Amino acid sequence: MKTAIIIFLSTIMLSAISSADEYVVISNPKMKDLSTTQIKAVFLKKITVIDSINAVPVNLGAMDPIREKFENKIVEMNFERLKSYWTKEHYIGKRPPVSMQSEESVKTFIKNVEGAIGYINAKNLDNSVKVLYRWSE
Repeated sequence: MKTAIIIFLSTIMLSAISSADEYVVISNPKMKDLSTTQIKAVFLKKITVIDSINAVPVNLGAMDPIREKFENKIVEMNFERLKSYWTKEHYIGKRPPVSMQSEESVKTFIKNVEGAIGYINAKNLDNSVKVLYRWSE
């Protein structure tokens, strides 16, 4: 009986783990590896050049749930705080990252633009882009 309970609980735990969504920060394949601190700095436009290549951060649309997860996990700011940040940065001539409407358009842009960095659901990953960071929720 104990063995059956352990197997049952193990099965439940494994299914809970496997159902977690996984996300990736991706770049053009030519991009060097970056830490999460550097990725955050790219998206806040505190780093604009990496190894003589212009860094081009790419967001998903403002209401995309993956964007919210990325901003909370990597940028460590919620929507309101980022809105305030970009309002302030606007006055010194900085513009927020460009936004794309789909994960496929983010991936295509990143594949074709040297220095581009973005994020997508890991299930949409292929070998046309480089993974810089991976997380799950």
